[in-house]
Amino acid sequence: MKAEELDKKFDDGEDVLDLFDLSTLKRPALETQAVSINLPQWMIAAFDRESVRLDVDRQSIIKFWLAERLEKDSVKF
Repeated sequence: MKAEELDKKFDDGEDVLDLFDLSTLKRPALETQAVSINLPQWMIAAFDRESVRLDVDRQSIIKFWLAERLEKDSVKF
């Protein structure tokens, strides 16, 4: 299919997702990597209280706060 045909289908509101092989989809710089970090107990307790308050898991709180700080400090991902 030519790009123009795909564009027309999309512009006409047709579902074009089935035309793509999503099994090969990659999100550069968003692959995950496990990291081990030792934190003081008071910090873990603070993360746990915040995770209960926001109803999310501890890992989500940590990732969000780290990303927020990196964005604030203009570190490029």
